Amino acid sequence: MAAELLSTLEFEKPIVELENQIREMRGAASQPGNNLDNEIRSLEAKVSELLKNVYGKLGTWERVLLSRHFNRPHTIDYIQQLITEFHPLSGDRHFADDPSMIAGLGYFQGEKIAIIGIEKGQKTKEKIHHNFGMPRPEGYRKAIRVMELAGRFGIPILTLVDTPGAFPGVEAEERGQATAIAENLEKMFRIPVPIISVIIGEGGSGGALAIAIADKVMMMEYSIYSVISPESCASILWSDPKMADVAAKALHLTPAKALELGVADQIIPEPLGGAHRNHNEAAQLLAQALKQNFASLKNLEPRSLVEERYRKFRTMGNSTLALPNNK
Repeated sequence: MAAELLSTLEFEKPIVELENQIREMRGAASQPGNNLDNEIRSLEAKVSELLKNVYGKLGTWERVLLSRHFNRPHTIDYIQQLITEFHPLSGDRHFADDPSMIAGLGYFQGEKIAIIGIEKGQKTKEKIHHNFGMPRPEGYRKAIRVMELAGRFGIPILTLVDTPGAFPGVEAEERGQATAIAENLEKMFRIPVPIISVIIGEGGSGGALAIAIADKVMMMEYSIYSVISPESCASILWSDPKMADVAAKALHLTPAKALELGVADQIIPEPLGGAHRNHNEAAQLLAQALKQNFASLKNLEPRSLVEERYRKFRTMGNSTLALPNNK
């Protein structure tokens, strides 16, 4: 119980404490002669009310913390829940494989699909293996290789975004990090199949955008999407990363703001209290949104699909901008 509280966000602790009490009462109630049903129901009602109050009044920084929650479902979790017969594909055909970028082919509700997602890892060894969700150039080159393969065979594409940003190490720069990201941006505009991108946690800078040039961009309710992390922004503006909460508010990181600006097309609701509290329900809510959006894109001609994708990003932030029809 102590370990659970240590890994719990501060504003979640009253809820977790009550839930621990409920578990203890249920254990005691299993003993002969103990009837604690009324007490358990009373505590369950308090938890439900507390969840509504706490999560109905979250500030921007608290939403940032939720997007990074230690138990939040990651790319591999959603693949296991939503994709059948998943066959991972490895390597960029240039340098190496990047474990932070998961890519492969499978089936979503009986339909062929290519899925590409950034994986952070859950436990310490997994986080190190997946480089904390910060892809290297070979990760982005693997991603676009699989997307272009899907484009040639008419297979729709799903990308799952969860990264603080591309890996900034010297070796990544030596292998062409900026070029790899730029090439992804350019090539994704020309892939002639439906592309849906979902920000499932953090969507940090060009490292996120490099797999998020899509016909539909969706955000989970407690995800964030930004040109820079709040900590980095605070370091630049105030030389103090501890002012990240102020930076987060200034950056307007919420999905609602992204929807207002046209950066996102849809917000996917999460279970009460966040996706980390119920992975199964979070996956079901994501599946519903994916089914609806893939169906809306299914019958579009490749040329129209590509043209509308270009127009969508070209006019982002300026809805009055008129583009020539031949663009």
